[in-house]
Amino acid sequence: MSAVMPNSAPQQAPGNALRLREFAVVLVCGALFGFGLALSTMVQPDVVLSFLRFEDWGLMLVMGGAVAVTLLGYQLAPRWLGRPLLGERFHSHVASWNRDTVQGSALFGVGWGLCGVCPGPAIAALGTGNWALLWALAGIALGALAQGLRAR
Repeated sequence: MSAVMPNSAPQQAPGNALRLREFAVVLVCGALFGFGLALSTMVQPDVVLSFLRFEDWGLMLVMGGAVAVTLLGYQLAPRWLGRPLLGERFHSHVASWNRDTVQGSALFGVGWGLCGVCPGPAIAALGTGNWALLWALAGIALGALAQGLRAR
């Protein structure tokens, strides 16, 4: 007969616990991001198009606030924390401009201007019941597929 200790749960591999924690953090951050997009009305293509036509400046404040928070986070987090909460070290990625980056940015901007849909807000808008955006997401997916095939 073996005694069972009250807190003797099956042991997980150390990597599994971290993956579960990372998943939980990503899920919470994604939900917060989607909530913010919905709250700011950025999930409504009409609002985005009026912003792009310089008729509605509300999204400029939203985007400016997001850029400021991100800039502060990228600059201050490495100094305050020393290391990331879910990683071993902070990584830096030096972006380089080339012809493909410029063409892709221009194509993305034209698509955004024509339909008022960006990938993040389009996915978040599905949560609000805007199923018409599935067409825009299909176009985004086809564009990503075409770019991937071209890059090979």
